[in-house]
Amino acid sequence: MARLSNLNGVVSETLLFKPNLFNVEKPNKRPSINPRLISSKKTEESQEQQPQFQKQTTTRRVLLGLAAVALSAQSGIENSVAEDNGFWLTGPLPIPPVYNKIANEETGTRSFLKKGVYMANIGPEGSAFRLRKYAFDLLALGDLIGHDAWNYVRQYLRLKSTFMYYDFDKVISAAPVDEKQPLTDLANKLFDNFEKLEAAVKKHSVPQTEAYYQDTTVLLQDIMNRFDAMA
Repeated sequence: MARLSNLNGVVSETLLFKPNLFNVEKPNKRPSINPRLISSKKTEESQEQQPQFQKQTTTRRVLLGLAAVALSAQSGIENSVAEDNGFWLTGPLPIPPVYNKIANEETGTRSFLKKGVYMANIGPEGSAFRLRKYAFDLLALGDLIGHDAWNYVRQYLRLKSTFMYYDFDKVISAAPVDEKQPLTDLANKLFDNFEKLEAAVKKHSVPQTEAYYQDTTVLLQDIMNRFDAMA
């Protein structure tokens, strides 16, 4: 019994003992940083760098301005005006003049001509080469007839025939005297067929389109043979 009483005393002392677990020395917290101080510091740094950036930008603009003035003085262009600098046009593309009788006598023009097409001056030899090339391109147009591609056929025909119209005029003008009339006759036959073919394509008439295209292919082949011999 004495042993049990001693044991109870030990247990009671143990239960009454409360260790101070929360009395542990805590590490020091990091000092708090005021965000306002950071913001003000960044503002001061940006204000210090801003005059330097503005100075660099101003210097660059001054240098570019001086370079532009130097180039203008060297080229003899005082004012960069679109009307007289020769680099671009302010209005619609000019229509090339035609010096030979290849237009329709009744209308004075050709119905297939497209407007707004730029015609580079590539000389008579370049025009002859392009005539031969475009004649070859149009020989493949027959594969699209009757396949619900009317709009594409018409646009392609108009574009190619417009170039061929002005190229023929340049080639005829540069040709020898004895070749001018045969070339003019060939051009008129071709362009008459182009007008009929375009009208048939516009109406979506397969029989008429095929008939006019067959006649046109004979003329296109003649053009290829003629300009192959002239090359």
